[in-house]
Amino acid sequence: MATALELKYLQTLGRWRRGLGVLPQSRALAALVPGVSQVDNKSDFLGKRPHRRHPGILQLPRVRLPQALADAAQLLLLERSMPNVEKQVQALTNYLWSRHLPIEPEELQRRAVHLEKKFLENPDSSQTEEKLCGAVLHALRRTTYHWRELSYNEGLSLVYMAARLDGGFAAVSRAFHEIRARIPEFQPQTLMDFGSGTGSVTWAAHSTWGQSLREYMCVDSSAAMLDLAEKLLKGGSESGKPYVPGVFFRQFLPVSPKVQFDVVVSAFSLSELPSKADRTEVVQTLWRKTSHFLILVENGTKAGHCLLMDARDLVLKGKEKSPLDPRPGFVFAPCPHELPCPQLTASTPLACSFSQAYHPIPFSWPKEEKFSMVILARGSPEEANRWPRITQPVLKRPRHVHCHLCCPDGHMQHAVITARRHGRDLYRCARVSSWGDLLPVTTPPELPPSPAKDPPES
Repeated sequence: MATALELKYLQTLGRWRRGLGVLPQSRALAALVPGVSQVDNKSDFLGKRPHRRHPGILQLPRVRLPQALADAAQLLLLERSMPNVEKQVQALTNYLWSRHLPIEPEELQRRAVHLEKKFLENPDSSQTEEKLCGAVLHALRRTTYHWRELSYNEGLSLVYMAARLDGGFAAVSRAFHEIRARIPEFQPQTLMDFGSGTGSVTWAAHSTWGQSLREYMCVDSSAAMLDLAEKLLKGGSESGKPYVPGVFFRQFLPVSPKVQFDVVVSAFSLSELPSKADRTEVVQTLWRKTSHFLILVENGTKAGHCLLMDARDLVLKGKEKSPLDPRPGFVFAPCPHELPCPQLTASTPLACSFSQAYHPIPFSWPKEEKFSMVILARGSPEEANRWPRITQPVLKRPRHVHCHLCCPDGHMQHAVITARRHGRDLYRCARVSSWGDLLPVTTPPELPPSPAKDPPES
């Protein structure tokens, strides 16, 4: 008779064999949740590609700055020889990451009224109106975030370059890669960068599309930043030949409504505007100047994500129709829908963020850039690929994979994918996928998935 150990071995071997060869050889994708029918079961979605290169893979290998840009940045830092530059870089990095949006006047007024009522309800309070006003102002200063506009002079611009050049380049490169991987035939000719700073968007776009781009419009209110970006293009000097041709610098947005650009970018700039009204005006202007893609990137924090969702809704729900370009907008990435963000409507709101690895230049931190992005495109949503987006790191366990998905029906789904339940192809695709990739399976919109509870991990 077989021993208990031999029986266990035979059971394990049987499961292993079933996982390898007994399943049908079609490339169909099974449903992620019970009760939802299969989709895409008539097409060979893999073709002759291996699973590790399935069409939803969007991960970008570790990014490295172009050598000319890295050399120019290090030359400028060595020439200036700033004392304690590492501490300055760390302090600015921490400040920018922890920064909140400025308080709106209406919210400030609401808080002031609330505090005044609270003080007046105190039976021991016998304050004059002047003392009451002073007490309210003191409480507001103590409890309200003090936002201030950063003024970039030559010194602070160099510190910002050391702190954010490589990380900003990595985040924007990942956004550009999303477009290039999904629409390889797209070859933009013009680009506008709002809040261009050190010019990392120009370098990332040139690295992505090369000679296709003929004109770059860099807009930044800081003259010191524009000078620094121009020096970086010229190898760290003021008289060298630009590494990237066709770059123009301006301190203000072009006012002509007839001027449009194939790609419009705002990276880490909307959060620098002093009010919601200013952000609304800028987003509307940027969208009017977009002929194909509007790319917005911010820090991967709740504040950054909320800001991007406000901009996203402003474009999608905008009633203003430009007579020059009446085409509507839709979300190209990362959302597979135009519905409210399920991350923000959850009981515990979370930031929808992504991570991009990069090789740092000296003094920079960290080596993983965490950012939020939204890419808006002109046209019809039917042009986009509506596969679920993986919104958290994929957890790989023995014979099953945990994937947290943002689905086309506007719901979040925690899917536990196995070869037995979902087929070998989908299981292998999930196992090689990463945070930020698309999982090549769709679900019917008329059957919203029931809330799934996280099963205990093996």
